[in-house]
Amino acid sequence: MLSSRERVEAALSHREADRVPVDLGGTTVTGIHVSSVYQLRQALALDPPGTPVRVIEPFMMLGEVKPDLLDALGVDTVRVGLPTNIYGFRNDGWKPWTTFDGTPVLVPDKFPTDPDHNGVLLMYPQGDRSSPPCARMPKSGFYFDAITRQDELQDERMDPSDNMEEFEPISAEALVHLRAEVERLAPTGRALVGGFGGMSFGDAAQVSGPRLRHPRGIRDLAEWYMSYVTRPEYIAEVFERQCEIGLENLSKIYDVVGNAITAVMVTAADFGAQNGPLVSSKTYRRLFQPVHARVNDWAHSHTQWKTFIHSCGSVWRLLDDIADAGFDVLNPVQTSAADMCPTGLKDRYGGRLTFWGGGMDTQQVLPFGTPGDVRGMVRDRMRIFGQGGGFVFSAVHNIQVGVPVANLLALFEAIDEYRTYPIAAV
Repeated sequence: MLSSRERVEAALSHREADRVPVDLGGTTVTGIHVSSVYQLRQALALDPPGTPVRVIEPFMMLGEVKPDLLDALGVDTVRVGLPTNIYGFRNDGWKPWTTFDGTPVLVPDKFPTDPDHNGVLLMYPQGDRSSPPCARMPKSGFYFDAITRQDELQDERMDPSDNMEEFEPISAEALVHLRAEVERLAPTGRALVGGFGGMSFGDAAQVSGPRLRHPRGIRDLAEWYMSYVTRPEYIAEVFERQCEIGLENLSKIYDVVGNAITAVMVTAADFGAQNGPLVSSKTYRRLFQPVHARVNDWAHSHTQWKTFIHSCGSVWRLLDDIADAGFDVLNPVQTSAADMCPTGLKDRYGGRLTFWGGGMDTQQVLPFGTPGDVRGMVRDRMRIFGQGGGFVFSAVHNIQVGVPVANLLALFEAIDEYRTYPIAAV
């Protein structure tokens, strides 16, 4: 039997291994909501009732997938990330809290736990309550929504430096953390997936500057997307400067983690909506492809890492451009979006891209289907995407809150049943 790392490496090389590799929690876009982690751990009798689960990414309220759960589910990946979260404070100093749906959790010490007079939970950049809040979780909500903090824009006075504050040289502290994480996790035999930040050009989650106390520049998401057309030179300059810093950081990171990393997530910027791309092929090639290609070329010429692009939605019309930019991996493979037919994706792009995702529809089937529906989709996706390698099984984006426990169990039972090569063509 291959090790988990060998299994993932085979998939990334478009070879069939002993089994299809499985990811849960290897990235911040292949994780699981903390409430669903709790339900799953309880169903598998991994904890006594009431045992809290850590929130390891407050923005999407992702729960920690501990080694015992990885073992129980046969997961092949584990994430190597920075010590701080999207809001700029460290994930440490854990304290108890109960989510609005009643799940017992542990949150970092700078995570707000007291709602305001309207029942809204306000998040502050770097945990600094002297700054304006950067996000809000509505009363009885499950996630944080960004708060737009943007001054009036005056084009004649705009400076690309204003959108550069969040991109900076990686700290010595962060490098020490990454080295320690690799030393801790490499002996597990799992594939280490890097989430180093700083290279996700135009990521919607980052546009508002969630970790900045007083962000400058274009910070309204709608304004940002319109600027691809109205201010393309400004956007291109931001991306070019961001790329320079990102490449310098990657070089420093490689010096401390080396080729212990199997794959690295380059970008999580979304290029697709439900019914079609958010940007034209022309816009992608003008603004994004040059910087994506630079990062991919650097990774392929200096390391053994495979590069990973996350983009939700219907991106079929952009896939030639994405592949030409040098990406090895496509995620989340949102098969419920227009034109994203699993068979068509595999037939046309299966030799150029590894599909890391697409295994389970998290919009309809997993939350609202029956256990039989879940099992049937796992079987079909293993058959379609798994043939010939080039597939890492993961749900389409993070597993969300409110999924019936029976469906969670059916998902992982079916994965275990149908992941062995040769995969039956049924």
